[in-house]
Amino acid sequence: MASFAQWVEGARPRTLPNAISPVIAGTGAAAWLGAACWWKALLALLVAVAMIVGVNYANDYSDGIRGTDDVRAGPLRLVGSRLAAPRALLTAAVVSLAVAAVAGVVLAWFSAPWLIAVGALCLAGAWLYTGGSRPYGYSGLGEVAVFVFFGLIAVLGTQYTQALRIDWVGVACAVAMGCLSSAVLVANNLRDIPTDKQTGKITLAVRLGEGRTRVLYQVLVATAFVVTLALMRATPWAAAGLAALPLAVRAARPVRRGLGGKALIPVLRDTGLTMLVWAVATALTLVISAR
Repeated sequence: MASFAQWVEGARPRTLPNAISPVIAGTGAAAWLGAACWWKALLALLVAVAMIVGVNYANDYSDGIRGTDDVRAGPLRLVGSRLAAPRALLTAAVVSLAVAAVAGVVLAWFSAPWLIAVGALCLAGAWLYTGGSRPYGYSGLGEVAVFVFFGLIAVLGTQYTQALRIDWVGVACAVAMGCLSSAVLVANNLRDIPTDKQTGKITLAVRLGEGRTRVLYQVLVATAFVVTLALMRATPWAAAGLAALPLAVRAARPVRRGLGGKALIPVLRDTGLTMLVWAVATALTLVISAR
């Protein structure tokens, strides 16, 4: 049986910046419109964290029963390592996604009830990433989904539930978060190209090949800092987002050097930290410069 620590590791805490950062950025964008609401921000954070934990457990379950994780260079997977029964992972995934659903319904009810439909789409996307008979994560669409769900929907949804409208600043933040979040998945799939090929998991990295995947990662990370320059049109203080640049350079170094396997694991951590620092710095400048 898996220990508590292994269950925590199986939830992949290093991916938490992918959930937390968009909510911070979206709240900053709402503050820019003079409409930040702390309790709605906390509800959005609960939705995002529960969703990503649910996604991670669901992926562990689905990949595990398919045998995709039998040979793996990345972080611990509970089913693939035979540390937990598939049913236990399925239960954990359902519970986590249920928490996200309840919090999301409450948030939508007090903001815009039509957002419940968006939440249902997010839940379907969470499960069908590696679940179901034709998972889109096995067809090279994972990065697109991450950009949409953890970029556009997460940031703009957070801004909208608080301000009841969005603006170009929110869209810019959403693009930056989507690119950095997708970069985390690109690095993950770059590391797994050899094993994914063996198991028939056709990710975008498998389709592009190693060389072009390394270029894609760097383009996605660089785009976030191009967005920073664009946000300086709203307030010059948005340049504070460049504080994340040293972390981005460190994250990209193993990718540029052609490293593979376990040497790419720190890239996921450092890209996540880049995302978090960028979101915090940018949100603070938007709060301070709020109209």
